[in-house]
Amino acid sequence: MKEMQTDINEIISHEGMIGLFEENRGHLFQHDTEYLSRLRNTAIAKFSELGFPTPKLEEWKNTDLKASLSKKYGYSLKPSPVKDPRKVFHCNIPHLDTALIAQLNGWYISKDVPLMELGNGIILGSLAEAFLKYPSIIEKYYGHFADVSSDGLTALNTAFAQDGIFIYVPDHVSSPKAIQIVNVIHHPENIFLQPRNLIILGKNSKLSLVHCDDSYNHQAGFANTVTEVFIGENAHLDHFKLQNLNNDSTLISSAWFNLEKEATLKSHYITFNGGLLRNNIRVLFNARGGNADIRGLYLMDRKQHVDNHVFVDHAQPECTSYEHFKGILDENASAVFNGHVLVRKNAQKTNSYQGNKNILLTDTAKVNSKPFLEIYADDVKCSHGSATGQLDPEAMFYLRQRGISEENARMLLLYAFANEVVNTIGIDPLRYRIEDMVKKRLQGELQICEQCVLHCNTPEQPVEFDIDLSKL
Repeated sequence: MKEMQTDINEIISHEGMIGLFEENRGHLFQHDTEYLSRLRNTAIAKFSELGFPTPKLEEWKNTDLKASLSKKYGYSLKPSPVKDPRKVFHCNIPHLDTALIAQLNGWYISKDVPLMELGNGIILGSLAEAFLKYPSIIEKYYGHFADVSSDGLTALNTAFAQDGIFIYVPDHVSSPKAIQIVNVIHHPENIFLQPRNLIILGKNSKLSLVHCDDSYNHQAGFANTVTEVFIGENAHLDHFKLQNLNNDSTLISSAWFNLEKEATLKSHYITFNGGLLRNNIRVLFNARGGNADIRGLYLMDRKQHVDNHVFVDHAQPECTSYEHFKGILDENASAVFNGHVLVRKNAQKTNSYQGNKNILLTDTAKVNSKPFLEIYADDVKCSHGSATGQLDPEAMFYLRQRGISEENARMLLLYAFANEVVNTIGIDPLRYRIEDMVKKRLQGELQICEQCVLHCNTPEQPVEFDIDLSKL
């Protein structure tokens, strides 16, 4: 890889990325503080040591990036030009009132200003601009949660990161409306992206965050995304991660959540489409009394692959964590759930649960599920469970006895299975939209809907059933 341009198109490799970094030091470091420069140098040295993960590593043995990395990708240090952001970024969730901020190919896009400062002290916009304008905030939080020492992709992102989303909610402030990040991959050629996001919630603050990953064409994209989230004392974050990418895309989404005293995290990971998706979810209880509720739903078909890798570190006492992930897999799709809960020696009175349930619709779909508890304290309540199988024949019989066709009975069972996760979404317009997307996925996306028992929701016409779904 020689000079970095928007039209470069080469295979991404270990040696190539190191060479790319060295050749473009001047550009990467041009606006860095001394702290950021040190962080980049440390990160590239660690990536040089670790490289890209392979199935030889225990945590990656069921997810192979070889095919994704064997494609040719463009790589650019410049944002993609956008004449009219409204043609690229739009929210198709009816009645969802959010403050919308957008990324195109890893870069923050704004028709007005790169960094907005609201009257209540909330700051949101470009991370690159935050590097320049708020160096003291950046140095206090940026790079302190995402661990480059053990993860090559996080190290690579830290070395190359230039832009992404920055959100700051000051102490004692509740955001008056949800903030929605729309992250779009849209490029005429294959593209390799490394966006970086930093989200900070001060003491006693509150935020609802909707984070959407989308692709608008069928070019292959490889997005290596790192998001650091600081949730201050007694702060509350409702987090919704929606993933709907084309079948040629690879998304590695690494999120590092740091919870202070009595902080609360409620997170939903909803995966509808994507060639290869990996969610690295890291939760650290940094003080007593924290609570993390993490739920996930994935609906995969064809040769799609999703890997949800959740690590919860109970480093302090009297904290509660709950994980519940559910998946429906069709055709040759595959999924991985790896849930690791670590309860450290001094983390007494920990309460933790993790569970994973899957329905396989074909003999060729497969799941690797590994919930795991590592406990070094004695006064704890911890449990885990995993179940994978086909549709319940007794429930199917119950529906058929009530005059419902086999296909509609199948749809109802799958919908009831998925809705256990969807029904916990607290923003009504968002929940209605996700319910609709689940139904469309269960119908095969493009099938005629008129004969389907699962009518799509609108606020004026909610879905209703004449049968008792509690029996399913």
